[in-house]
Amino acid sequence: MNNTLISPDNTWILWAILTGWAAISIWLEQKYKWASKVTGAIIALIGAMVLANLNVIPTSAPAYDQVWTYVVPLAIPLLLFKADVRKIWKESGRVLIIFLISAIGTMIGSFVGFILLKNAVPDLYRVGAMMTGSYIGGGVNFVAMAQSFEAPGELVSAAVVSDNLLMALYFFVLIAIPSMAFFRKAYKHPHVDEVEKHGINEKGKTLAASYWGRKEISLKDIAFAAGSAFAIVAVSGEIAKFFGAVIPTTNKLSEFFNILLGNKYLIMTTLTMLLATFIPQFFGNIRGAQEIGTFLIYIFFVVIGVPASIPLIIQKSPLLLVFCAIMVFFNMVVTLGFGKLFKFDLEEILLASNANIGGPTTAAAMAIAKGWTKLIIPILLVGTLGYVIGNYFGIFMGTLFQGMM
Repeated sequence: MNNTLISPDNTWILWAILTGWAAISIWLEQKYKWASKVTGAIIALIGAMVLANLNVIPTSAPAYDQVWTYVVPLAIPLLLFKADVRKIWKESGRVLIIFLISAIGTMIGSFVGFILLKNAVPDLYRVGAMMTGSYIGGGVNFVAMAQSFEAPGELVSAAVVSDNLLMALYFFVLIAIPSMAFFRKAYKHPHVDEVEKHGINEKGKTLAASYWGRKEISLKDIAFAAGSAFAIVAVSGEIAKFFGAVIPTTNKLSEFFNILLGNKYLIMTTLTMLLATFIPQFFGNIRGAQEIGTFLIYIFFVVIGVPASIPLIIQKSPLLLVFCAIMVFFNMVVTLGFGKLFKFDLEEILLASNANIGGPTTAAAMAIAKGWTKLIIPILLVGTLGYVIGNYFGIFMGTLFQGMM
């Protein structure tokens, strides 16, 4: 750790690298199509891995701890300011149903994968929690679960690498399905038909650039976004401490509720959702919150790439890749099966699965790329709800798995 070009206590330089590489990753994702396909998150992680394994930056430092302690908690409420449950149901009720069915598929896959591999991977309950949260919500849930179950940095990095390798293949399959004759015969696809009839106009832009277009934002927006996020994180921490202190741990049931209600991430998620639902005129109108929250998550992706020992990842990732593959397989089978049973459109099914596995950003990007314009807002809203419920199900599955080890 002390033989690196940049020492662990050189906090300003390390922060410059963390934020600078996060910014470069976003720029590459929006500038070049190859980077858009790889995703900025992968670029952020791999860049940090290279710097750490070349001994340019240390594998542990106070600056990294600051990201886990302050940056990650602030990202969660910022990404949930538009999670008005009533609006989500009103505008996206149909898509919400297939999304929830898809989430059940994720949980079934997590359970099956855990049963098959629990004796091969010692900390699999931690991975189960992280991947359940992530494959119902997105990267922000992965972060919350990693923190909640105190996953070691090496395990987090190995899980992220496995997850992203699999997601690259998964997204390729999702994009290819609408053009396959079997699925065209088996499912309705009105949005595909409309695009093929009228065409789309998406020239010269990557998916990321299309989604993260320039928006009007004021100083007041930035002030309200930051002030509200800090307040929510502070209050949530105090509420979680209170419940953690007063709820006994004398039996398994009370211990479960102690873990559940004493978890600051769940309190944070719930509180933000309630505020977004009952004071939507304030939180829903804060511009730039999602952009700021997403940038903070990119900084996190840089940090989790840092402690990645390449030999350790080669050793652990294959089994973790199998675990992730089992989860994705069951998610897709359940989503496609029940989607067919309940006569959902193929586009709704694919976007619901995408919103589970990749989160609202990747689902919206797919809708944009495919020209399914009528589904962009519904899947974005439903995917945002995944941020909320992903933490609950991640905690539930992780606690269940921990008791089964």
